[in-house]
Amino acid sequence: MKILLINISLRPDSTVTFPPIGLGYIASAIHNAGYVFDLLDLDVYKQNHEIIEEKIRHTQYDIVLMGCIVTGYRMIREISARIKKINRKTIIVAGNTVASSIPDHLLTHTGVDMAVLGEGDETVIDLLKLLESGDSLRHCKGIVYKSGTDIVYTDKRPPIKDLDLLPFINWDLFNVEKYIEGYRYAADESIPLAEKDIRMFSTNSARGCIHRCSFCYHAFNGYPYRRRSNKSILDEVQLLIDKYGINTVQFNDDLTFFSKKNLAEFADLIIERRMKFYWRGTCCSNLFQDDGDIELAKKMFEAGCTSLCFSLESADMEILKAMRKHHTPEQFLKQAEILQKAGIVCMTSLVFGYPAETKETIKKTIDCCIKAKIYPSVGYLLPQPGSWAFDYAVKKGYIQDIEEYLLILGDRQDLRINMTEIPDDEFENLVQAELHRCNEMLNVGLSANSLIKTTKYRKAKISC
Repeated sequence: MKILLINISLRPDSTVTFPPIGLGYIASAIHNAGYVFDLLDLDVYKQNHEIIEEKIRHTQYDIVLMGCIVTGYRMIREISARIKKINRKTIIVAGNTVASSIPDHLLTHTGVDMAVLGEGDETVIDLLKLLESGDSLRHCKGIVYKSGTDIVYTDKRPPIKDLDLLPFINWDLFNVEKYIEGYRYAADESIPLAEKDIRMFSTNSARGCIHRCSFCYHAFNGYPYRRRSNKSILDEVQLLIDKYGINTVQFNDDLTFFSKKNLAEFADLIIERRMKFYWRGTCCSNLFQDDGDIELAKKMFEAGCTSLCFSLESADMEILKAMRKHHTPEQFLKQAEILQKAGIVCMTSLVFGYPAETKETIKKTIDCCIKAKIYPSVGYLLPQPGSWAFDYAVKKGYIQDIEEYLLILGDRQDLRINMTEIPDDEFENLVQAELHRCNEMLNVGLSANSLIKTTKYRKAKISC
């Protein structure tokens, strides 16, 4: 059985390459199960889709596996069409949120034959075994597949309860050095290293999120939040340090830290082990609220924490309520104050475009960022299938043709749908004007055309 894994490039023009953690787990599971496969890494080599046809012509693959977030739907559609054009018999399997959030649409509007729902570590191995043996796919939990004109859902696969039991990703299956080279461009200004010396990599500490934000659909929707033990996380970090010379780690989770107790234990273990690396992750926006929390923040800084990201999203309480967020602007400001006193750089994200958004709410939100001394990562509301925001947009007629909408999805920094009462041009101008004000007040130094797409300014400001 000839198998091909494809790593899709969502931003082929970007110099940044993000280690594909989801695909890494799948590739490692397949490898550990004894299967041989080819890997076509479109992202690390920035290859166009034409190479896929060459690959399929050269080798008649029985199965092709790929996946991405739902904003990459159009790429899945194009790639699957290219594969089917060369070999109609090739079975195409898709995963990640493009599969979990729109399985019916995916299977009826693209060349994809099967969708893996949720976690794929165990599902993909069961699926390969059944395809190899010719047994009924109904025995494989957690998939959706086409059977003639029917769409068949198998039983739901239970979540993996203990993430510590998962083997570490085998990054030798990928071109690690290429990822390290490209990932350093995503490093923020908090890392006290020259850009050329940054050897940054990412890993996952948890799956899922304790929050249920109304605009979000993540890969583990419907699954309980599960976090690896601090020992397991740091064992993997030590492996990355020893094997690949990593000196900076990005915990690439929906939520890395949810409790102060767990965070304190994590920092203590780093110090106890005398591990030397810089790290950053995400946390709840109301985690640090007591004056005494400064001691924990200082311990984190001592243990190598350079920055933490926690979302503001909006400073308007009506909008925060609609988002199903559970923090207040005051809590956000308090947390920023505590962390900054300890030397930890704070990062945040904003979502503009809820129906209640006005000129005044936009200004209020930017005022909060200025007061917190944080230049935000900004995006427009991009309703994701499976979320409340998407259902609302469909119900109210903002999305009338789902296929058309899926094909225009992409980066949230581009306005693709406007559910406010502000005209499109005025809305974008308001956001740009407020970001310009934030840029000037905080002396960030962004150019006028990079206020919302701020990739480059976060590079370390250390002379080489």
